[in-house]
Amino acid sequence: MLLLTNATIVEFQPPSVRTGMDVYIYGTEIMEVGENFSGKYVADRVIDLNGAILMPGIVCSHNHFYSGLSRGILARIKPSPDFISVLQNLWWRLDRAIDQEILYYSGLICSFEAIRYGTTAVIDHHASPNFIKGSLKVLKQGFEETGLRGITCYETTDRNGGLTEVEAGVQENVDFAKLCEADKQASKGNHLVEAMIGGHAPVTMPDEALRLMAEAVKETGRGIHVHVAEDRYDVSHSHHKYGKDIIPRLYDAGLINDKALLVHGVHLSDTDVAIINDHDAYLAHNARSNMNNHVGYNHKIPQYKNFALGTDGIGSDMFEEFKFAFFKHRDAGGPLWPDSFLKYLYNGNDLLQRYFGGCFGKVAKGYKADLTIVDYASPTPLAPENIGGHIAFGMDSRDVKTVIINGKVVLENREFPMDIQPIYEKARKAAQRLWERMDKLAD
Repeated sequence: MLLLTNATIVEFQPPSVRTGMDVYIYGTEIMEVGENFSGKYVADRVIDLNGAILMPGIVCSHNHFYSGLSRGILARIKPSPDFISVLQNLWWRLDRAIDQEILYYSGLICSFEAIRYGTTAVIDHHASPNFIKGSLKVLKQGFEETGLRGITCYETTDRNGGLTEVEAGVQENVDFAKLCEADKQASKGNHLVEAMIGGHAPVTMPDEALRLMAEAVKETGRGIHVHVAEDRYDVSHSHHKYGKDIIPRLYDAGLINDKALLVHGVHLSDTDVAIINDHDAYLAHNARSNMNNHVGYNHKIPQYKNFALGTDGIGSDMFEEFKFAFFKHRDAGGPLWPDSFLKYLYNGNDLLQRYFGGCFGKVAKGYKADLTIVDYASPTPLAPENIGGHIAFGMDSRDVKTVIINGKVVLENREFPMDIQPIYEKARKAAQRLWERMDKLAD
């Protein structure tokens, strides 16, 4: 039982600001929100927020925790003049070099950093071709040890081992979904980690992969998590080999539904967008990654019904991602203002509801107690109409003070409940070993 007092509650959708509020949390849910709860409830802990901002948890809607030990990478990387070269020379070498220990520390460090940035849930997309079976369970361990909420999947692909690799990837997704379902039943819906059915991108997913993934979707009740049209080559390949646009190809395979999460979509057509909208699927936008890989800009953002923000492996700082997404949109001549991007930031909570059930994204009775407390000294009035503007031009992850996930305080006064220094030391050693393994793959 936890009682938060004297909070300034800020919600994203619809935007609202309420001052002097108290919040009573029992177990994993918010039981009541109101004023002057002193004496009304007996709580195990009372935290006086002294007017600090209390907002619903922030969701990163697409990430790659397997890339957590790539920061400042010193492996030998050949010049990479195009996106396919970047994949071949960097990321497809890195994922082949991952073993169980490397993945454990990569996932653990990424989980800690997400929490530090005020991100309460991450939707992850994983690849480790030389360690497929059991890899998602390792990531699950990192989520649960830190207290971070997450969804993860394995990216089905044929790029290393043909159909044998495809079958192994699909099986890992199915096995993990069954594990998450068992946790859901045992915890009565209070589990921290969920599953999707992952696929790399249509360019490395032959028709047999789509068929097996569709069977997995039907068997598990989960949806797909797949990169689409990140680069023009993905579109050209689909036209050349299959005679179809990307999304019709996935739709014909039975993979586009209201639990489908498509990623990037930089070069999707109007027809592609219409199919995504008609079937209530989601697109995750990753502005910094698109800029870094020089794949182009998604000018169709305003056309999407369901649109969310992710990082594509560039950390989990969603305050920073919000800013880049907005400013890049304006730089590209886009018509949207910060309030639209506030909705996109909120939408990750809608994705959580589709997988976990329950209610996410509000500070209200019956909603999951996934909450971010921000110590932000605003120099101007904070109002429902300008919340997005405050995030775009002022508030950032350095203001995050305390984080609560599933009713548990996982970061308080910018400190974790455990000593993380030894973990970071081990992570640095794992990173060095990862880079050395990458160089051996290049020899």
